[in-house]
Amino acid sequence: MSTNVAQLTELIKTEGAFIVDVRNEISKIVVGQDEMIEKIIMGMLTGGHVLLEGLPGLAKTLTINTIAKTLNVKFQRVQFTPDLLPSDLTGTMIFNQKNGEFTAKKGPIFCNILLADEINRAPAKVQSALLECMSEKQVTIGDTTHQLDEPFLVLATQNPIEQEGTYPLPEAQMDRFMFKVNVGYPNREEEMKILESQSDGSIAKVNSVATAQQLLKARSLCSEIYIDAKVKKYIIDLVFLTREPETASNGINELKPYINIGASPRATISLAKAAKAKAFLQGRGFVTPDDVKSVAMQILRHRLILTFEAEAEELNTDKIIQKVLSLVPTP
Repeated sequence: MSTNVAQLTELIKTEGAFIVDVRNEISKIVVGQDEMIEKIIMGMLTGGHVLLEGLPGLAKTLTINTIAKTLNVKFQRVQFTPDLLPSDLTGTMIFNQKNGEFTAKKGPIFCNILLADEINRAPAKVQSALLECMSEKQVTIGDTTHQLDEPFLVLATQNPIEQEGTYPLPEAQMDRFMFKVNVGYPNREEEMKILESQSDGSIAKVNSVATAQQLLKARSLCSEIYIDAKVKKYIIDLVFLTREPETASNGINELKPYINIGASPRATISLAKAAKAKAFLQGRGFVTPDDVKSVAMQILRHRLILTFEAEAEELNTDKIIQKVLSLVPTP
């Protein structure tokens, strides 16, 4: 196994070299936001969809647009609004008067990267139109099911639900996002760089430095990264502690009053895939427990449903996940 891991590590360093070029192109436009950029790249390496939440003006849409330009793939942007219809996303059947038949007119969802901008500005009926394509990578129009081309990725942005005119995403759709990244403000140094870069009004040109074939090859390598049985058990222990908090190793049921519904099996799968992507980005052919810890927050935070007691004590999912990580022994 060690020989295979060593060979895989060398392949990763060779085939993953384009990631450095992608990041260099992104840095021409986007200042800071390293976590957001990393998680989007990890989504591309695993086929996992990414939800970005943050206040307006934090470069969420700009980052996705820039990443799409670095890849030679088909990109579509849909601005979600309260009057958007499901057919505006998926497409609809059009009657052809010449031959008297209905034909499918495909919507913008037929692409490689779909930017669902301000996804929580549209009601649940529209948001649910994404469920089939995000899970099964297919779209049904009329009586016909159409397969989506690979790679296919949904990158969605949303403003915090406290803001006026927004709709919380259905739990079924939230679970289909691999990552939920909370996007924050830049620090003082990054803010100064942003100000200086905008002072002359010039816009840097972003070049296409990768192809869909490179991405799919990297994704195939990423899936082969080795996970030891102890690390797999660690992942399962983390997920099960959110479902059965009374099983904590210290015997204290301190989490039980706060967790109403734990993470789904998708969380287990996503933790393993994301940990592999983290190892890939670090040029390793094997996963460590630290890889799992580094992605646990973004994988689990949108999958836990807390109790009213947690809300009363002002406990959010991030604090609960930190406690879960502290309670599960690291292998």
